[in-house]
Amino acid sequence: MLRLSPLDPIDYLMIGHVTRDLVPGGSVVGGTASYSSRTARALGLRVGIVTACQSCSGVDELQHIPIAGILSDETTTFENISTPQGRIQRIHNRAPDLNLSMVPEQWRSAPIVHLGPVANEVDPNLVRAFPNALIGVTPQGWMREWDRQGQVRFTDWLEAGFVLQRASAAVLSIEDVHHDESYIDEFASHIRTLAVTEGAAGARVYWNGDVRRFRPPPMLEVDPTGAGDIFAAAFFARLHTTRDPWEAARFATHLAAFSVQRRGIEGIPTLDEIQIAMTEIIETPDL
Repeated sequence: MLRLSPLDPIDYLMIGHVTRDLVPGGSVVGGTASYSSRTARALGLRVGIVTACQSCSGVDELQHIPIAGILSDETTTFENISTPQGRIQRIHNRAPDLNLSMVPEQWRSAPIVHLGPVANEVDPNLVRAFPNALIGVTPQGWMREWDRQGQVRFTDWLEAGFVLQRASAAVLSIEDVHHDESYIDEFASHIRTLAVTEGAAGARVYWNGDVRRFRPPPMLEVDPTGAGDIFAAAFFARLHTTRDPWEAARFATHLAAFSVQRRGIEGIPTLDEIQIAMTEIIETPDL
């Protein structure tokens, strides 16, 4: 069992694989667990990560965030390959599954719990394990499968109804469902609050049968990596504070827009950006 830090009570429990992403010349830290936990910490929350990895203690980007889970022979490793036909994603290694037994008792009362699978590693039953928390889910990793060569492809999310009916809110990208609006309609029918990110177009939020669109402020895009995970953490955190999905989406859209101006994990919000997003009025959302 992995225990890298003293386990004090936390505000934001992140469950998902910290990944290694292969890039030209080496690798970088990746995964929803990395981007969302760093964002929640930047927002002033006490954060803990439950994961499985080979050497989490050596990840400088996460050195100030307590980590629990299991040490693994492998760290989940992805490679994204650009081709004329579009991006191909491959998974080279996968760490073990994550379940409730890995969550320290001190963390089970966290007011915000984020289930963020990237490779179908998070036990769907965890959605029932934190009855007093805001349960946020980013289901991308439940919609992935891969062949013997590791090539990742989309697959139906068989537990969608079970998870979404018990979750408080969900965030996914329109790319996660290959722009198939039938999946969005289905998912929205199961959950009270659903946010769908659409890259540079911003996001739309479904809430109690209503839907609104939120446009980001214009930014020079350098790298969109992690913007969706930054949006998700900001959305869940602000939703917990305000109980207002419209305000949560306004705030999250702004922070995600800021993030694309920098590369990779450097896109985590700064204090100045958070202050701007908290106080500045962005254009009225499209109704």
